[in-house]
Amino acid sequence: MALALFDFDGTISFRDSFAGFIRYLVGPARYRLGVLCLLPVVAGFLFGFIRSWRAKELMSIYFFGGLNVKELTETASRYSLEELPKIVRKEMDHLLEWHKERGDTVVVVSASIDLWLRDWCRSRGIGLIATELEVKEGRVTGRFLTRNCSGKEKVKRIEKELDLSCFDHIYAYGDSPGDRAMLRLAHEAYYRGKRLNP
Repeated sequence: MALALFDFDGTISFRDSFAGFIRYLVGPARYRLGVLCLLPVVAGFLFGFIRSWRAKELMSIYFFGGLNVKELTETASRYSLEELPKIVRKEMDHLLEWHKERGDTVVVVSASIDLWLRDWCRSRGIGLIATELEVKEGRVTGRFLTRNCSGKEKVKRIEKELDLSCFDHIYAYGDSPGDRAMLRLAHEAYYRGKRLNP
């Protein structure tokens, strides 16, 4: 039995789903205003004063903080089913189907938030491991409930949720440095479409 691990943003998709969902949620004007307000965070990230996961969390707090979790989940579900299919690479769509037809266990492992990936994954019969948001008294705080699912954290989450000894072959697909730890788990790893190991 084989396992296929896929990063989502930049690997399955050709566009970032995090920014895409925010624009979908608040509209283009409020998105641009928010980006302007968050320029100090962006600058801090670019100059190395703020780590990437923290910059992402601060964006999440700004745009999602205080929202009703039920309403946010409903909007995320619509985005997942209506918009995500539009940004999936055709070649990756075929690759996902190839793995499923073989009977492989297919799991998306993403630093994006689970809310807007969940229903797309369910509709495709694909598992999901992703970053989750904190909820208090029915409202999203914007803070991460789990660690940002990137780098070594991807491996920790995979090993926590899957028994890798059950698989005789592991495939992994990624496109960024945050995927490299996951790629090292695989017998057959692909980085931006190119195989890394013989």
